[in-house]
Amino acid sequence: MAKRRIYFFGNGKAEGSAKMREILGGKGANLAEMTNLGVPVPSGFTISTEVCSEYYKHNGRWPDGLAKEIDKNVAKLERVMNARLGDANKPLLVSVRSGSAVSMPGMMDTVLNLGLNDKVVESIIKKTGNARFAYDIYRRFIDMFGNVVMSCDHGYFEAVIDAAKRKAKVKLDNELSAEQLKEVVAGYKKVYKKHIGELFPQDGKVQLRHAINAVLGSWNTGRAVTYRRLNNITGLLGTAVNVQAMVFGNMGEDCGTGVCFTRNPSTGKKEFYGEFLMNAQGEDVVAGIRTPLPLKKLGRRLPNAYRQLTQLMRRLEKHYKDIQDMEFTIQNKKLYILQTRTGKRTAEAAVKNAVDMVQEGLISKKEAVKRVTPEQLERLLHPHFDPKAERNVIAKGLPASPGAAVGRVVFSAGAAEAWKKKGKSVILVRIETSPEDIGGMDAAVGILTARGGMTSHAAVVARGMGKCCVAGVGALNIHYKAGRFNVGKLVSRRGTGLVLTVRAVRL
Repeated sequence: MAKRRIYFFGNGKAEGSAKMREILGGKGANLAEMTNLGVPVPSGFTISTEVCSEYYKHNGRWPDGLAKEIDKNVAKLERVMNARLGDANKPLLVSVRSGSAVSMPGMMDTVLNLGLNDKVVESIIKKTGNARFAYDIYRRFIDMFGNVVMSCDHGYFEAVIDAAKRKAKVKLDNELSAEQLKEVVAGYKKVYKKHIGELFPQDGKVQLRHAINAVLGSWNTGRAVTYRRLNNITGLLGTAVNVQAMVFGNMGEDCGTGVCFTRNPSTGKKEFYGEFLMNAQGEDVVAGIRTPLPLKKLGRRLPNAYRQLTQLMRRLEKHYKDIQDMEFTIQNKKLYILQTRTGKRTAEAAVKNAVDMVQEGLISKKEAVKRVTPEQLERLLHPHFDPKAERNVIAKGLPASPGAAVGRVVFSAGAAEAWKKKGKSVILVRIETSPEDIGGMDAAVGILTARGGMTSHAAVVARGMGKCCVAGVGALNIHYKAGRFNVGKLVSRRGTGLVLTVRAVRL
């Protein structure tokens, strides 16, 4: 009997479970588990980690029979969703995401909105009457596919939309009109043709094949290898690939997306913690493109969705018996859970969570001891600044990861690594961090970003590393080429000394 390579989930039934992390990866295993629990999860299928292992053994070729299995599961997903990949009349759009057995946040590739083409976009406009939404997801897809799948520098696409915003005299992407976004799409296609040497692909199955290869290929990118080395992650087969029906948080003001934790990952306090954006897609929150709103404000915007979300947060924490880090999307007021995983937390939060969960009867004392690592205990003993000491506060931001740090300002991951080798302590200052910055984040003693929130890439990775991080400092104006940042009239250049301190809500 042929080895099974793909596992389907949908319509309240899944072919996997949380016990299958080694085969389905953490994301796929938890999507299957939540589906079986009746949690509202968009349907899809998971290509096993064993395929990734075979992919590398055969020099980037799919194992025999995989293409037919993928086609079979795509057809099954089409039946469940009553839509077809690339069909202009009933279009199915999917996301293609990674997922190893051990969480590696942001280190591997994701492609969203796959299945879009010129005809599908026109169909979506006719069906929804929302041209802005259609062009918004199309420009996102061309950018992500071009960058992630075809290795076209994101900066080329960014230059097009930055020019459009300057012309329209707006600051944010979501302030561009449908007509302006249509022009951005045309500009993105020109970028793709110029740098890839061919027209943007219109066939959904071709797009899917390339995206799956990109996710499998991201297992051995420099950032992923560095992350595994820094976190001593060994012995894994590779990444799974999760192909899942898209739901949209950017269809209008009754839509949104966010990231939430069942407890505060910085302090350990038992409270719902997280952030969201209205009329946005999930990457906007994680990448720090816009500074999001605190989760509690969702209760005023969409009270029914918020109530359901908090109920699911309680339920999933009780089920997994640990703090959960969840991603969600709300489409036309309907809530969907896209992911849950064990939440990364600070050393302080790890100790408090372990003690509290024993007292609540969730875990045993023996399990609590296992949950606090020697490295976390060592971090608890690090020195902190005296909160009563005088300070010259130049700017305030969000307390993404607590602690204190003193170092020289640098503006790139490469500079942070180079200066560390010379024995110098540095603060990595970025507009927003990305997975490529992982080496520099490890080298720095603290991280400072102008954009992003408490659940951005910088925040999540810094907490996992035990690094002090201040995010979303809107007063910062960073100039990479000039090697400086300014806050009002105050200018700090590369090599300037800087102090970061995070406690409660202060910089």
